[in-house]
Amino acid sequence: MSDHESPELVDLFTTYTAGPDSIGAHLRACAARARAGDPLLVVTGADMALYPGDGRPTTVLPYRLSNRGFKELAAVSHLGPALSSLAELRLREPDGVWRRDAELLLRQTRRARAANSTDLWRDRIAAASYRGREEAIASMVDYTCAITERYLVRALADPALLNHRTLRETYLDDGHADLPVSFNRVMVATFFLVGLDTSYRLISWLDEQDIDWARAMVVVVGQIGRPTAGVTWRTNSVAGMVLAASRGKLPLSHLYIAPHAAGFATPVDGDLREVNAVEEQLRQLWAGTRATVELGGAMFEGYPAFDPGDDYAGQQPRTVGAHDGVVTEQPAIRSADDWLSLVTRLRVVMEDPRQLLSGAVTDYAAQQLIAHDNNPLAVLIPGLDNEPYPAFGTASAAA
Repeated sequence: MSDHESPELVDLFTTYTAGPDSIGAHLRACAARARAGDPLLVVTGADMALYPGDGRPTTVLPYRLSNRGFKELAAVSHLGPALSSLAELRLREPDGVWRRDAELLLRQTRRARAANSTDLWRDRIAAASYRGREEAIASMVDYTCAITERYLVRALADPALLNHRTLRETYLDDGHADLPVSFNRVMVATFFLVGLDTSYRLISWLDEQDIDWARAMVVVVGQIGRPTAGVTWRTNSVAGMVLAASRGKLPLSHLYIAPHAAGFATPVDGDLREVNAVEEQLRQLWAGTRATVELGGAMFEGYPAFDPGDDYAGQQPRTVGAHDGVVTEQPAIRSADDWLSLVTRLRVVMEDPRQLLSGAVTDYAAQQLIAHDNNPLAVLIPGLDNEPYPAFGTASAAA
């Protein structure tokens, strides 16, 4: 039997939430008009665009394409995971491709070591943020290639050495007599250098824009990094850079991360037509999200408000008390009649832009199903079961 949808109830659904002429769409547009003069900063995986507002010219910083030395430093930081992957490949498939891959890595490591020099970092890569450290960086790269080459040569001669324990003891960790600097320290250094350069350029550019951070609207759109990364305030490194650049003046509540929203491609030859074409859409995205957040406070005044606090990464749910003024996450639900927690969750999913609006009690429903052998009829449904609803057809509309 095919699924059936009630046209009348679907029409009621779309009246609020779907389509360009819905109540929700009208609220988003109204909220965007109210902030048309506020600065909007949009961050994609490669670029940063500032829309100053009121039709003033857009400015774009292609921060990824201008990142000098990123791939070179990433190549060095990847050596540890590469060796660990080879050890895992050998463990899983001793007669597989690990030897061929190890030989390729050895050749490429030797080529990279031969190409590395102080001149390369100072005169050709020439990152402004690395100025004065070029010789030290070249020495680090040379050393890392040397210890990687040594490990690979030994492992190819004696495959028994290619295992996770030996790798940790002789390459990754501190403490080995023949390892002046462990690779783990190199990895930290390379990550820091990349973050230093990106932060330096972003902060310099943002300082030049003279943004009124108290009024700023900031949205990070699309994928940044691997598909599972950067979807929270704490885990999104670019969001952290923007917050730092504001010197604490940008309210965290003004920064939204929208991994599914479309941004724009990096402008070519200064052509900003695509960038400008999406401004209104992105303003409505930010302003509409903000409007929903504000509805949460208006609808559920008197219940604990959402506050991200200092721990943006989140924490285990805790119970909420009647005297709690704020919560940083959805509170734990103690029972199906724990209405303080249940209604507080309704407020949280509206005020916390990271939340799925329909997810206020989904985790509790799943937990209850597990507790009752996945039998839906055995689960007590808050707000439905044991409530004094009038018999079907006898309810009357309020006068």
